[in-house]
Amino acid sequence: MNAIIDHLVIAADSLEQGEAWCAATFGVQPSGGGKHVLMGTHNRVMAISSESFPDCYLEVIAIDPDARPPGRPRWFGLDHPEVREAVRESPRLVHAVARTREIEMLRRNLTESALNPGELLPMQRDTPHGLLKWRITVRDDGRTECAGALPSLIEWEGQHPCAHMAPTEVALQDLMLRGVPTQVVEVLKLPAVQASPIDDAQNPPITVTLQSPLGRVALDAWHFKA
Repeated sequence: MNAIIDHLVIAADSLEQGEAWCAATFGVQPSGGGKHVLMGTHNRVMAISSESFPDCYLEVIAIDPDARPPGRPRWFGLDHPEVREAVRESPRLVHAVARTREIEMLRRNLTESALNPGELLPMQRDTPHGLLKWRITVRDDGRTECAGALPSLIEWEGQHPCAHMAPTEVALQDLMLRGVPTQVVEVLKLPAVQASPIDDAQNPPITVTLQSPLGRVALDAWHFKA
């Protein structure tokens, strides 16, 4: 196993908007989270682990209005004008992140497959349980590959954030990636993930299904070329 889905990324116009959306969509609000000083963003998180997707969580992320401009494009396409316009209407699933203990090797393999996963950035944020530290692939232009379908890679240093998240009744059941080259799927070897090399505007780059207190919830990632 080279990588496993670590978390889903929900882009929101504000954390308050994202929290309300989660409550209306799942019957559960995210909590915790913190600030990403390097990116000028902040987040809320909630556990969505399941047997197929262990130690998995959902991240609601928004531009932090109190943060200094980061001096670079923010991650996950958050500065893209189409994304900004879309999230003003409603939070959107935009991406999935996969964790690995072989991040340098997998990043190199993706680059050799003519993709640009981005540079490895060291990141950290404060929590009530101590400092969370990790490395993650982020492109210099803030964009995501394959319209968001190619997961960013993350490698945690020390404890995983799920270790201190309260369990919820929300559980990730299925995840489909569209527009990811076949050889990339073979490189990442993502368990429990369905993947298709077909990429067209008629199909969302990511589709996920979650079980929740409000029933089964299907989410499609918004298709944008960021």
